[in-house]
Amino acid sequence: MANASINTVAREKVLPEKKIRAGAISATIWKNKSEANGKIVEYSTISLDRNYKDRDGKWQNTHSMRTSDLPKAQLVLSKAYEYLVIKDQDSDEIEVENIE
Repeated sequence: MANASINTVAREKVLPEKKIRAGAISATIWKNKSEANGKIVEYSTISLDRNYKDRDGKWQNTHSMRTSDLPKAQLVLSKAYEYLVIKDQDSDEIEVENIE
């Protein structure tokens, strides 16, 4: 597709905006930029991971959760959502204060 309406903007190595952990479960918040209709738009994405040691004692990472992981997954996702909502509200307040 030569002329897509949304293209991912090329970017250099990006660090996560925030990482929230509860034991082996973590939610990582990423800030992203894309081009949509000729304009750059920013948005956040969240990745959910579980760390564990394999048979050889090496740390591994998976996106699969066990039943016992779900309460911690729910907690880190809730905290990530809270962080993003509060951050957006703070941004809105700053904009409102600048207008007045």
